Amino acid sequence: MAKPAFAVATLLACSYLAVAVNGFSPSGWTKAHATFYGGSDASGTMGGACGYGDLYSAGYGTRTAALSTALFNDGASCGQCYKIICDHNADTQWCRKGVSVTVTATNFCPPNFALPSNNGGWCNPPLQHFDMAEPAWEKIGIYRGGIVPVLFQRVPCKKHGGVRFTINGRDYFELVLITNVAGSGSIQSVSIKGTKAGWMAMSRNWGANWQSNSYLNGQSLSFRVTATDGETRVFEDIVPSNWAFGQTFSSSVQF
Repeated sequence: MAKPAFAVATLLACSYLAVAVNGFSPSGWTKAHATFYGGSDASGTMGGACGYGDLYSAGYGTRTAALSTALFNDGASCGQCYKIICDHNADTQWCRKGVSVTVTATNFCPPNFALPSNNGGWCNPPLQHFDMAEPAWEKIGIYRGGIVPVLFQRVPCKKHGGVRFTINGRDYFELVLITNVAGSGSIQSVSIKGTKAGWMAMSRNWGANWQSNSYLNGQSLSFRVTATDGETRVFEDIVPSNWAFGQTFSSSVQF
């Protein structure tokens, strides 16, 4: 599900409103399993069901994972971060003991109902499974093992720089990709506002892409973003009035 690369323009916004409700804190530990994909350089992980495109340039790097249906939540989990350790007590042969890796959810691991859940159908519901980028997986597992039992917890995401907004689509259809989100990492709701229009709720189109069906050409754009932990940020006039489809705008604001 890779998307075309678009030209990038950067605008730093200094004006914003932050409303903190409950800061995100780590979850408890849960058992799961993990495999790997994408090759030793993780080049095969680019694109993906969250829509982040080139994970290198988007800032996600090689510490990423595709989530099974039970974790992916129809794209609502895109951007979430997970600390993963290999369960050495359950597998002393293929687990690396005493190490952990933190990955960002960037893709979906689809079910394979042609195979049993314990022999190839690793991402079949209701299994919680991580198909990790190979470099990330090899931090916790030995290559020949292929699949290992793990313990994971959802943790706050740490990102460099502010939240980014990429404006794709066409007239009367703004498709906004929101990336580089710290804190809870995932987005609960988004609203958009133009200089000639009030706040309008956006809807999730797919992955981390949110859509509006308004004509906002020639207007500076603001976004009100609420993360899944309830924290809200308002990015006032983050997109200037001379914006064009395919551009990315970076804020100086984070969660």
